Amino acid sequence: MTSDKKALRDLYELFSSIEDEKESEMLLRDILTPQELETIAERWQLIQALGSGMSQRDVAKKCGVSISKITRGSHELQYGSGGFRHFLEKLHMTRP
Repeated sequence: MTSDKKALRDLYELFSSIEDEKESEMLLRDILTPQELETIAERWQLIQALGSGMSQRDVAKKCGVSISKITRGSHELQYGSGGFRHFLEKLHMTRP
């Protein structure tokens, strides 16, 4: 099953309607499986470490994950849509 454009727009609207951390938690716990939520949390941890200036090898060692997983996150941080960088800056998690 593939998502149509309306379904994606609806999903984006759903996420933009979140008012606080409690609502965010409620939605994420219902919409994702525990494994999906864990995977996303791990990815965000990697992005935060990379955004702080840690090397890919140091992040892999600190987080206990493969360098290929780190490389993918690094690629998205550098060449993705800008979402990771935006939220790192919004949450003040980047280097000064």
